[in-house]
Amino acid sequence: MAAAGAATGVNRIAATACVMLATLMQSLDTTIANVALPHIQGSVSATQDQIAWVLTSYIVAAAIMTPPTGFLASRFGLKRLFLVSVAGFTVASMLCGAAQSLVEIVLFRVMQGMFGAALVPLSQTVLLNINPKERQGSAMALWGVAVMVGPILGPVLGGWLTDNYTWRYVFYINLPIGILAFLGMIAFLPDSPRNAGEKLDWFGFGTLSLAIGALQVLLDRGEQLDWFGSREILTEAVIAASAFYLFLAHTITAEKPFLRPALFRDRNFAAGVIFIAIVGLTYYASLALQPTYLQDLLNYPVVTAGLVMGPQGVGTMAAMLIVGRLIGRVDTRILLSIGLGLTAWAFHVITSWTPDVSQTTIIGNGLIQGFGLGFLFVPLSAVTLSTLSPELRAEGAGFFNLSRNIGSSIGISVVNSLLTQNTQINHADIARHVTAVNRDFADPIITQFWNPATAAGRAALDAMITQQAQIIAYIDDYKLLMIATLVAIPLLIVFTRPPRGPAADHAGAMEM
Repeated sequence: MAAAGAATGVNRIAATACVMLATLMQSLDTTIANVALPHIQGSVSATQDQIAWVLTSYIVAAAIMTPPTGFLASRFGLKRLFLVSVAGFTVASMLCGAAQSLVEIVLFRVMQGMFGAALVPLSQTVLLNINPKERQGSAMALWGVAVMVGPILGPVLGGWLTDNYTWRYVFYINLPIGILAFLGMIAFLPDSPRNAGEKLDWFGFGTLSLAIGALQVLLDRGEQLDWFGSREILTEAVIAASAFYLFLAHTITAEKPFLRPALFRDRNFAAGVIFIAIVGLTYYASLALQPTYLQDLLNYPVVTAGLVMGPQGVGTMAAMLIVGRLIGRVDTRILLSIGLGLTAWAFHVITSWTPDVSQTTIIGNGLIQGFGLGFLFVPLSAVTLSTLSPELRAEGAGFFNLSRNIGSSIGISVVNSLLTQNTQINHADIARHVTAVNRDFADPIITQFWNPATAAGRAALDAMITQQAQIIAYIDDYKLLMIATLVAIPLLIVFTRPPRGPAADHAGAMEM
C-alpha cells in the first residue's frame, strides 16, 4: 500500500474527488434502479417474483466478491484493481441499460455486482492511504457523505430519468461518472506495491460462493417452480447444503482457511453477524416492496414515487450524524434498541395503509424508518468489530458486510415470493364470496361498476378483487418485516459493551 502521505496538495484533492465519484456511482446503484423496477418489469415481460432477480443478482454477486478484495488488492496492486473495478462496473452498467431480456439484464447485473464489490472498500483504503493521520477522520467523514448522498438521490434521480427518458438511463447515468473517475485515477492515484506471493484459500472461497449462489437461485426460482416439488429446486438445495458443509469442514480443519474460526469466538462478532443479516433482510426487502406498492397500488407516477421515497435517506443521514456523537457516551445496546423500535413502528404503520393514504403520511413514515436505520448501521458496526483483535478486524469487516448482503438478497426473494403467493391465495379467497346471486349486486350503484352479468363488469370486478388481494399481501409482507425486526431485539442481551475510545472503529458501517 502507498504511504499515507504519498499524495499531497493538488494530487490529493484530485485523487479524493475521483474516489468520491466511484463511491457515489456505487452508492447510487443501491437505490436508483428500485424506483424503475415496474417499468423494467413491463419492458422485459417479467413476473413480480422474477423482477426481484434484478436486485438479488447484483447483491449476491457483490456479496461473493467482497471478501477477496483484500487479497486482490495485495496481489495485483490497489490502483490496478481500482481501475479494473471502475471500468468493469461502467461497462456492465451500459450493458444493463442495453439489455433486451430478463436473462440479459440479470447476467449484466451479476457482472455489475462483481466489479462493484471492491469499490467501497478500495475507496476507504485509498482515502486512508493518501491522507496523513490527522486528516483521516475528515476524509472518512467526507466519504460517508458520498455514501449517504447516493441512496438519497437514487430514487429521485431514477424517477426523473425514467419519466423523462426511459428506465435504461438509470444505468446509462454511470457512464459519465465512470469515465471521469477512471481517467482521474490514471492521472492522480498513486501506485501501490504488489505482493506476488499473496495466496487465497480458493477452496474455501469457492465452496462458500457455490453455497451462496445455489441458495439464491433456489430462493429466486422456488415460487415459479413450485419449490420442492421441482427436481431443479431439490438439486439446488443439495448443492447449497453440500457446499456449505464442505466450507465448514474445510474452515475447521485448514491451516489458513478463507474465514478464520477465531472470529466466532468473539461473542459480539457472532451476534453482530446474525443481527446485521436480519437488518439487511428487513431494510432491502422494504426497499424492494415500496416502488411497486407506490406505482401499482397507489398509481403514483414514477417521478412522484422517487420523490416520496427520497426522504427516507434524509432520515438515515440525520440519524447517523446524531448517533456518531452518541457512540462511546451511550450504551450501544440502547442505540440499537431505538433503531429497532423505530423501524418496527414504521413497518407496523404501513400495515394499516390503504390506497387512500396521503403522501404526507408516506413521507413521514419514510423519515421514521430512515431515522431508525441510522441508529442501527453505525452502532452495530462499532459493537461487532470493536472487540476483535486488530489482525482480525479487516477479515471480520468483510464477513460482516457479506452477512448483510446475504440477508438482503434472502429478504428480497422471500417477500416477493410471498407477495405473489399470497396475492393468488387472497384472490381465490375473496372470489369465493363474489357470486352473481350475492345480494350486494342488487344495488344499482354497485352494478353500475361491477356487474357480473356483463363482460366489462366481470373484468372490472376481477381487477378490484386483484387490487384488494394485493393490498392484503403487502400488509402480510410488512407484518413479516415487523416481526423479523422485533425478533432481533433479544440478541441485544448477548452484546457486551465495547471499550471506550478509538478502538470502536465504525467507519465501515456507512456502507449501505
